[in-house]
Amino acid sequence: MSSPAPENDAEYLAQYVAQGQRIIRDIRAAQAAIQQLEGRARSRDGLLEATADGQGGPTRLRIDPRALRLGEAALGREVAAVLRAAQDDAARKAQEIIDQAEAGALAMPQPLDETFVRERVEQVARDLL
Repeated sequence: MSSPAPENDAEYLAQYVAQGQRIIRDIRAAQAAIQQLEGRARSRDGLLEATADGQGGPTRLRIDPRALRLGEAALGREVAAVLRAAQDDAARKAQEIIDQAEAGALAMPQPLDETFVRERVEQVARDLL
């Protein structure tokens, strides 16, 4: 959105506000999407599966009874690895959502500053003279 001609200031402002409202809606939608997403992971042998929410919190862990044969230490390492992988998957998905929302926000033009307003006032003063 480029700087408007003086006669289009009102339309420009309306478009600017509408674009800001769209960005806010998109950010809220991104927040909701992150709340709903689920990261998933499975161990190489398929005996362990885990899920994590959009904040990386573990939400489910499935351990096939055959995994108990691994022994306590090995099973602990496998559980930690599959949980971490599920959290990493959730973080990757959340970052994709955040990146999309940021791209929309970055498209917002810079706000008009005092220089713009001063130029408009000076233009009006010149037009009156």
